[in-house]
Amino acid sequence: MLVKIYPSNPSEKEIGKVVDLLERDGVIIYPTDSVYAFGCSIRSPRAMERLRRIKGKNLITFSVVFDSIAQASDYCRVDKDQFRLLKRNLPGPFTFLLETSSRMPDKALEKRHTIGIRIPDNSIPRAIVERLGVPMLTSSVLDDEEVEYLTDPELIEERYGRDVDLVIDGGMGDTVPTTVVDLTDEDPVVLRDGKGELQL
Repeated sequence: MLVKIYPSNPSEKEIGKVVDLLERDGVIIYPTDSVYAFGCSIRSPRAMERLRRIKGKNLITFSVVFDSIAQASDYCRVDKDQFRLLKRNLPGPFTFLLETSSRMPDKALEKRHTIGIRIPDNSIPRAIVERLGVPMLTSSVLDDEEVEYLTDPELIEERYGRDVDLVIDGGMGDTVPTTVVDLTDEDPVVLRDGKGELQL
């Protein structure tokens, strides 16, 4: 099912439908400020398993989408320097690796103690997470060969429509993924150059 939601003014009614699906173990595909991504509630072990099956053997790790730095600091350990760096760069096309706190479900971590956090500069995922009340587990949408990102929501729905409960059409996606930054050491380390330009 393909549903149009406009990033400039997300419909509360449509956001409510999305959240209702997520609360019932749903898996969605949604737009971000970089590439389209899969998402499910971190409160739903069943949805996390579904997402792992959809992604298959090529999935290395998940990231987690938050609606704010305040929410992220509930689930991750954030010191003053990290907070300042996050504040300078978020919302934005970054994935920051942080140490998790005990609030992060074990199912999301898969025996790791760090997780990538996302606060996209796109109002759709932030509105979903805010209404849901918990973060979303997320992973980028790739094509069958896993070599490039699918950008057209109609083609995404054609490819993954049977696997997920809903695809949100928020316009054309980007082909450039996020910049990945490791904040688990003393100094930030850029692990992948992507769309975001890090402000130190």
